[in-house]
Amino acid sequence: MTIKNHPCIRTKLPGPNAIQYLEKEKKFVSPSSTKGYPLVAKSAKGMVVTDVDDNTFLDFTAGVAVCNTGHNHDQIISSIWSQANALIHMSGADFYNPLHIELAEKLSAICPGPHTKKVFFGNSGAESVEAAFKLARYHTRRSIVIAFYNAFHGRTMGALSLTASKLNQRKHFLPLVPEVIHIPYAYCYRCHYGLTPDNCTMACVTWIREELFKTKVPPEDVAAIFVEIIQGEGGYVVPPKEFHHALYQLTRDYNILYVADEVQSGMGRTGKMFASEYFDIVPDIITLAKGIASGLPLSATVAREEIMDWTPGSHASTFGGNPVGCQAALTTIKLLEGGLIDNAARQGAYLMQELKKLERTYPLIGDVRGLGLMLAVEIVKDKETKEYAPEERDSIIQQAFSKGLLLLGCGRSAIRFCPPLILSTDDADIALSIFEECLKKIP
Repeated sequence: MTIKNHPCIRTKLPGPNAIQYLEKEKKFVSPSSTKGYPLVAKSAKGMVVTDVDDNTFLDFTAGVAVCNTGHNHDQIISSIWSQANALIHMSGADFYNPLHIELAEKLSAICPGPHTKKVFFGNSGAESVEAAFKLARYHTRRSIVIAFYNAFHGRTMGALSLTASKLNQRKHFLPLVPEVIHIPYAYCYRCHYGLTPDNCTMACVTWIREELFKTKVPPEDVAAIFVEIIQGEGGYVVPPKEFHHALYQLTRDYNILYVADEVQSGMGRTGKMFASEYFDIVPDIITLAKGIASGLPLSATVAREEIMDWTPGSHASTFGGNPVGCQAALTTIKLLEGGLIDNAARQGAYLMQELKKLERTYPLIGDVRGLGLMLAVEIVKDKETKEYAPEERDSIIQQAFSKGLLLLGCGRSAIRFCPPLILSTDDADIALSIFEECLKKIP
């Protein structure tokens, strides 16, 4: 008997139909994007993706943390269909539309802090970061921005200037936007300062105050600190609560904007609507995308009312706040609030527990970390030296694909587990079983 959602691989991968598409891709599509394995998707539902050769895969990527409500959720499809029948496009840059306004009102209500917020809509995470970057400089009339090593904020020029994740993302694109300073993140498993959480006294934040601000960077010239609440592509790194508290206090002391990038960690992924809720932080600006509209291109930059003070013409987007995307987002939020966030917390705790068991069994696993369904397993050559093991990590991901489990890497040698928030315990057990099979094959 086939278990529900159990993957089924019918052909050698890639299959014959997939091979044809891969050949056309090579001929006609820009080679600039990265693809981990030859999945050519035809359809998807819930937790399952079907490729063009009718192989089915259990998806633990959610389209890179996008399909938080699962693939093609019936209510999402219904809301898209209904809105498309009424109005597909009316540019929010030049006209008003009710859904644009309704979604802004809803985001103002659910984003951290009791104060009124205003919202700028774009189409992607990079666009939301670009808007936040521009707004921070516009509002403060300051030029310098601080970001973190291993951060990923996007690939457009402003967002890329904040990104410090992989060299090939920056190579041959210099010079970038000036006056961006990068500093170490609170990656406690690999502390930049060689300290441990019990003796570090938040050195990564203290260094900003005691060294950076006294030797190189005048704090009164700093517009904002851009920080991922949990580093995403950098390795799903969860910092200690004290890190964000100390960083937030630093911004209060010098009247600097605290900009939280929640493009990947937001919209219920961590078991709360926003990861910043775990850290009791009320950001001045939040950037959102990925899971906001269940797969439709939509992003939001949310700022305190008094901060979003730029004048008409300062910034705009033709497609940002598209009516169909806004309707999908409103339905997404309803589903998240209706039980999916709670399920993410519950299933995330179970998945973390089981991955921790594997950590105790397999020397390859150096660290298991995360919140909710934003989890990572760091693969190492040796638990003591913590030497990175990118080849072994990539081999595990490839083997998982061959067995019908979709996983993605993050950081230098970590594997991320970011399934749709509809995950069941049975789904988790299937994935864990396949993952362990792959671990056993690594010498």
